[in-house]
Amino acid sequence: MSPPLVFQLSGTCNNYPWGKKGKQSLAAQLCAQTPGIDFHIKDDEFYSEMWFGDYPDFPARKLDTGELLADVLQQNKEKLLGKKVIEKFESQLPYLPKILSIAKALPLQLHPNKELARKLHEEDPSNFTDPNHKPEIAVALSKFEFDTEQTEKWTDETLRTVTRNLLKSELETVKQVQTELSKVSKDQLGEAAYILELLPRLQDQYGPEDAGSLVALLCMNFLVFNPGDAIWIPADGIHAYLAGDIVECMARSNNVLNVGFCPPGDRNNVDLFTKTLTFKAHSRDDVYLPSQKSDKSKKGKTVVYRPPMSEFDMLRTELEGGESEELTAGEGPGVFIVTKGKGVMHADSKEFQLKEGFIFFFAPGVSVKWESQDGMQIHMAVA
Repeated sequence: MSPPLVFQLSGTCNNYPWGKKGKQSLAAQLCAQTPGIDFHIKDDEFYSEMWFGDYPDFPARKLDTGELLADVLQQNKEKLLGKKVIEKFESQLPYLPKILSIAKALPLQLHPNKELARKLHEEDPSNFTDPNHKPEIAVALSKFEFDTEQTEKWTDETLRTVTRNLLKSELETVKQVQTELSKVSKDQLGEAAYILELLPRLQDQYGPEDAGSLVALLCMNFLVFNPGDAIWIPADGIHAYLAGDIVECMARSNNVLNVGFCPPGDRNNVDLFTKTLTFKAHSRDDVYLPSQKSDKSKKGKTVVYRPPMSEFDMLRTELEGGESEELTAGEGPGVFIVTKGKGVMHADSKEFQLKEGFIFFFAPGVSVKWESQDGMQIHMAVA
């Protein structure tokens, strides 16, 4: 029997303590919209992410059968993944999409490049669960606060040295420096006057002895983005998400090195971390990923974010009430989530009802038509 080329998925929520609580979490709200799953939002629970890829951690499932998406794809990979993914990406979805709801800073981190990822996976497969790199993009669904690498006032080697020294400082030294930093006047800080507001926030979240606060404030840039804005984070780029709701998509990996904004036992080797840093981004323009009109769009309602990597593009479709959109078929598979509104999809000679939180997979070679009477927003990863 030929497999369906379009089918609904269920995602998996996780509960990291940096997530938003209860119904404040967009990740939880969207997850709860999937019909027929045993997921109920608890007011006192943190809901940080919803994953909806084929990665073994927090996997997506085919909604009508409960099968793991990964198993469904492997059983029918020629039709569901297509030649491009089979030949280039080892017969696996080359991307991992997520919804993140961020109440407090995520760990200060970077994702290793392919060479380091292979080495770490060989040496410590329980903590580095795959040999792949993890460049990623984030598309803001709300106001989104983000910390990335410092301006060009310092050389890369100076940044690396200062970052290493701060992270290896004694706890009392870290506490003392934070105290002295809090006493600097706004005039003296100039464009960095945000430090006086951000420092107490980070201290409240992780205490006055976490050196991550000093790295974030002294060696990195604090940036704020609006809904629809996207950022690109290369492998080896130091970063920390601080607040907001985003759609995130990355190369198929879960490898990460953490050095701050997390318990000491969860932190990786500082020397390895700082040696790996490449400081490819120095300004807002270096991380900002502009949208472009999608050449797959027939009605002009879809834009594409094209990160400088081969694994995926991200599409965003915005429909007002009474509008429709058609996307031409592509070479690779796609996964999309309805992030606002409701509507109808016509694909694979079938009609599907769509509403906020619904997630669908579609195979290569499938064209899609969406219609909405009340307005609808869709974010989609495509190989």
